[in-house]
Amino acid sequence: MTTLPTPPVPRPLWPLALAAALLPVLTTHLCFLVSAGQGHIDWCFPYWEGCSSISRAGRHGLAYFLFKGGMIPACVLLAAFWWGNRVWLQTLGSTRGRWIGWLGLFGSLSLLAYTLTLGHRGDEFNLVRRIGVIGYFGLTFIAQVQLGAALLRLPGWQQAGRRLLMLSAVILAIGLLSVVLGVIHPDRYDDMEDGFEWTLALLMDGHGLWVALLWRRAGFSVTPGSGRPSGGR
Repeated sequence: MTTLPTPPVPRPLWPLALAAALLPVLTTHLCFLVSAGQGHIDWCFPYWEGCSSISRAGRHGLAYFLFKGGMIPACVLLAAFWWGNRVWLQTLGSTRGRWIGWLGLFGSLSLLAYTLTLGHRGDEFNLVRRIGVIGYFGLTFIAQVQLGAALLRLPGWQQAGRRLLMLSAVILAIGLLSVVLGVIHPDRYDDMEDGFEWTLALLMDGHGLWVALLWRRAGFSVTPGSGRPSGGR
């Protein structure tokens, strides 16, 4: 009797999105705890007290190695996550996400440049870090808005798209508030800038967590050997 080969089982891709969302959060908070424990920064609630930036939390001691060890693979996951969103929109029948993968890729490369130069002194490294931060937040935010807008135009996904766009609006409002406060009260803003940075980073990662749930709802998966993604319901 001939045994028929077992067809390959589709592998869901939402765990990739979940890892891409959670790894940066876990890395930055672990670095803060380790850096504070080693006395490099003060103990505080960084979202409110603004006692340390994300950069400072990952710049010294053991946290320096933890930051790079966590954020370098996080950059790879983020690039794969955004390319996956490009493919996912295609499976849903959308033609509006062709730039999402590239925006996410260059945003991830910007974050990688920031990560690799963190802890190094010099004007050149400072410039690269500044460009990296701006590039990551700016390009990733545009990709997030495009994803929400694309889902808003797809039957059955309007509510998901609307909620993602509302989250993007909150991120934009906080970013603009940060800029305005920096202009109006530059002296007092120095004490608040780090808190804004932690909050914006958390919300950006929260967007990825939300998308992971949408991938799971859609059944977004890939079948080994075929290379063909599925999940368009």
